[in-house]
Amino acid sequence: MTDFKGYDVGPKPKIICLVGSTRFIETFAIMAYELEKQGAITVGCHYLPPSYFEGGPVVRDHLAEVEDCKEHFDRLHFRKIELADEILVLNVGGYIGDSTKREIAYARKLGKKIRWLEHNIPVWKKVLNRARRGL
Repeated sequence: MTDFKGYDVGPKPKIICLVGSTRFIETFAIMAYELEKQGAITVGCHYLPPSYFEGGPVVRDHLAEVEDCKEHFDRLHFRKIELADEILVLNVGGYIGDSTKREIAYARKLGKKIRWLEHNIPVWKKVLNRARRGL
């Protein structure tokens, strides 16, 4: 749909599912923002600000494991992969954990395009340069 009540919604955007370890949750947030500036829709893990943890310890990564809902979020993430046109593997420093390996295998099984974010230069520069080039 390119028109809704007089508003041009533009062409249908590409949907990109970000996959990778939640230890790199800030990279998820940066890539989502940069790719959406380019016109893509992104789905993946969510960065939660410190205010979410008021009254308790701040959990930087693996929050679903701490809150005992990892299996639930794993299933949802597979559904996000199904919805996506492609996945972008956030393999910061070359790291790919077991959950990410399963997600890559699932995306391959579905015939999804798979892109990789390799970090041979400082993470912020690489993330910004790739996003600006329009992965």
